[in-house]
Amino acid sequence: MGARPDVDPGAADVVIFGAPHGTPYKGIDNGVYAGAPDALRRALAVDAGWTDHWDFDLGGPFDGEGRIAVADAGNLATVPQDGPGNRRMIREATEAVAGRGAVPILLGGDDSVPIPFFKGLAACGPLTVIQIDAHIDWREERFGEPMGFSSTMRRASEMGHVERIVQVGMRGIGSARAREVEEARAWGARIVMAREVHQAGLASVLEHVAPGAACAITLDCDGLDPSIMPAVVAPSPGGLSYWQVVDLIHAVTAQARLVGFDVVEFVPERDPNGIAALTAARIVANAIGCLARG
Repeated sequence: MGARPDVDPGAADVVIFGAPHGTPYKGIDNGVYAGAPDALRRALAVDAGWTDHWDFDLGGPFDGEGRIAVADAGNLATVPQDGPGNRRMIREATEAVAGRGAVPILLGGDDSVPIPFFKGLAACGPLTVIQIDAHIDWREERFGEPMGFSSTMRRASEMGHVERIVQVGMRGIGSARAREVEEARAWGARIVMAREVHQAGLASVLEHVAPGAACAITLDCDGLDPSIMPAVVAPSPGGLSYWQVVDLIHAVTAQARLVGFDVVEFVPERDPNGIAALTAARIVANAIGCLARG
């Protein structure tokens, strides 16, 4: 992932950490994501030794010729059924990194882990959250749990430091009903469907990102098309391409400030040949490479 083992996380410009578990739903196993952080690390283990070589995605060496120090702080000791404890660990880890001006990169984990991640970015606010996902995740609760993966963006909307939410890649059927879509739009969420990105390009997203804004990007792997990202629980055709996601990250970092990035909903057991992990890991590498050039 470009992180060097000799870099102290307390002194790095970018700190990677894993959060294998978030807030569980009763009867839904969130353990399928437990190996995701390490699967993504393994995907770029070879690339990590070639950071001085030319990266054609970035137009130069990965680390901007040494302009950025990246550290890997390992995985938080999350456990499947301890939602409150997992949220506390994720929030505190994020606060510790963001509080000294570094950029946290979170490897999840189910799509509830961004809730405490966003909370931990309070010092970076006012915050624009850019969600890449097939679903809007705006449920008040599901199975009686308000902090699960179907409520992520509604919980973000309630945080005082979150001033704008841009939701990109929506398509197909998810947990949202008509009222959740109406409530998201009433709050002011900008919902940019995958079809709009395919037809109108990234301008349909970037028009909602103010120049210089502090941005957090959250990437649910099912926001990508299943032809390149089959390793998800809920695949949906018509998703974003690798280049659309990468170009969006490049454009956001050129137009605004990236203060946090997470990848969630990756299911290792659905990636037997490792190609999906490589795709997700290369997206993370592009985010780091853009930070090195910021």
